[in-house]
Amino acid sequence: MGGDKATRKRVECAGRIKSGLALKKGTHLCVAIFFFVWGGCATKPPTPAKPHPAMPGKEVPRMGYSIQVGAFTTVDNAVRLAESLEKQGMSAYYFHHKSGLFKVRFGDYPSREAARMKAEALVQAGVFTEYYIVSPEDYALARVRLYGEATVRNEIVETAEGFIGLPYQWGGSSVEEGFDCSGLTMAVYQLNGLNLPRSSRDQYSIGAPVERTELAKGDLVFFATKGREKVSHVGVYAGDDRFIHAPGKGKTIRVDSLADRYFTTRYIGARKYL
Repeated sequence: MGGDKATRKRVECAGRIKSGLALKKGTHLCVAIFFFVWGGCATKPPTPAKPHPAMPGKEVPRMGYSIQVGAFTTVDNAVRLAESLEKQGMSAYYFHHKSGLFKVRFGDYPSREAARMKAEALVQAGVFTEYYIVSPEDYALARVRLYGEATVRNEIVETAEGFIGLPYQWGGSSVEEGFDCSGLTMAVYQLNGLNLPRSSRDQYSIGAPVERTELAKGDLVFFATKGREKVSHVGVYAGDDRFIHAPGKGKTIRVDSLADRYFTTRYIGARKYL
């Protein structure tokens, strides 16, 4: 009798162990299936770009006196003149003037006389025959106290809109390819009176940081398109979650949405300069 009881206990114990092992195996199988589906079969969402810490940037210097030349009906002629000036060491860019003509602007001189002397030297060299000196009071920035910041921000966006449809190029301007992303933002700001530096990383290092929810027209938005933590792309915020930028080689300057998944996952931050 005592032996029967011991035998029954051993059987019950073995049954419990077997049952526990089966449960354990089942649990492991479920976990394995979950990770297989999530990590292998399912589409893995892209890792969002890591936002840079919001650090106070330097103030952007105001433009001095610039030289404006040309009045072309086709962009190709403006590009060729800009290229000619670039070869002579000038930081030149072309733009679509409100008159509908394409013009070229270059230089940041401390005085009208310094700008005039440079322009006259280029006239003597046969680079162009006529020119106009742009003074600090000609820029939209000079009217900020009179008309308010919102007016200048609208001017910045309107200037950027004037580049829409022009082609893209990394590193400058050419008849074949046009503006690159930071060349576009530099030109847009310089045309309105702020001497923004050339590269997107330098542009990100100055100005004041802006939260995504606080973006205003004319702010610059930055992206990491070549690596998770390095600024490599920039555009002009145009309101309503839209921004104007030079998207890449072989493409024209256009408007895109910050809500687009590609840009959302690569967004680094924003800067304001007013």
